[in-house]
Amino acid sequence: MSFRAPKGTDDILPPVSRTWRRVLRSWDEWAERYGYELIISPLFEATEVFERGVGEDSELVTKQMYTFPDRGGRSLTLRPEGTAGVVRAYLAAGASGILKVAYSGPMFRYEQPQAGRRRQFHQVGVEYLGTAAPLADAEVIELGYRYLQSIGVSDLVVLLNSLGDHVCRPGYLAVLTTYLEERRHLLCDDSLGRLDTNPLRVLDCKVCAPKLEDAPAAVHHLCDPCRAHYADVQELLTAANIPFQEDPRLVRGLDYYTRTAFEYVATGLEAAQNAVGGGGRYDGLAETLGGRPTPGVGLALGIDRIVLAMGDVAEEPPLDLYLVVAGEEWHKQAAALAGDLRRAGLRVDLDPEGRSVRAQFREAGRRARAAAVIGQELEEGKVTVKDLASGGQEVVALEQVAAWLDR
Repeated sequence: MSFRAPKGTDDILPPVSRTWRRVLRSWDEWAERYGYELIISPLFEATEVFERGVGEDSELVTKQMYTFPDRGGRSLTLRPEGTAGVVRAYLAAGASGILKVAYSGPMFRYEQPQAGRRRQFHQVGVEYLGTAAPLADAEVIELGYRYLQSIGVSDLVVLLNSLGDHVCRPGYLAVLTTYLEERRHLLCDDSLGRLDTNPLRVLDCKVCAPKLEDAPAAVHHLCDPCRAHYADVQELLTAANIPFQEDPRLVRGLDYYTRTAFEYVATGLEAAQNAVGGGGRYDGLAETLGGRPTPGVGLALGIDRIVLAMGDVAEEPPLDLYLVVAGEEWHKQAAALAGDLRRAGLRVDLDPEGRSVRAQFREAGRRARAAAVIGQELEEGKVTVKDLASGGQEVVALEQVAAWLDR
């Protein structure tokens, strides 16, 4: 009997996983540059964290969450997104003031699987907690943009909108509800169900949105503080040379957003999966989860879609050097040399089974930039090193191998 990965999940193996490793490693580097420290939160939370945080009537909660009772009868949910759990952790730790954290890991949603839309998918993200300053919004957006640029996501567009806050949004929702009520006959069953509970979600419906292009926009109903905040964010992005497009139709997929909302779109992908990430401000989320008022803004990026958007990337070989052992009598010395070179910072491997020199060179060509032949010359403290791209080779002293590779 053989087993397959569950529907909507993937086994990510070499060589594809090399791209994933590079993308994830680059994320850690960029998050550190901007001062975001690592946070590791549970893969599952009390179901109420997401029901209250994301919104009981949201499609994510009603249709997509993996929810189950544990052996103690408690309702738990595999995390469908990262923000609610991070804010819960911040509150549970009794933290106060500014906290900047970055995360990385799998999320789970019961989706209809397709390219770029999986039931287990990998996200990276940051949360900037404890400040309502527009600078935080702009910094988060800039970080995501710089990161995506650096790893080769082309045709990248930042979409930007403001959704207002608890002061101005009620007035806007009243106007929007009146507009939608007059067009009930155009709405699908799901949108009709949201009309009374969260009319803003109707604008995010893939079926209904094309029929509602003249709907009133939140950005045209902002109060003065929200309007000033939105203008400041735009000025900061312009000063940082981050190109953006205003999109008054952008509402994002979660209910906790206030004021700033943004999305990164890779226009080279099909429309169904061209959003590679996004985020926004969520100043009321902490209170919704039973905590004290704590403003926050964050982003999440989908690694699955990012890898799709990158296309076929010419990856560097995963190894710097492959040791080709010319005879069984040299195998222990080769293993010791591999250890020395690894401690010196090189990526090195060798064959464990004594295969032929030809077979070892084939493996070297598949995995490494260079090969070093371990044989008789080792008695003189030397090896023959070969550049596998150019074919050039020379005899090099052991202590010079690293320098030879850096040429």
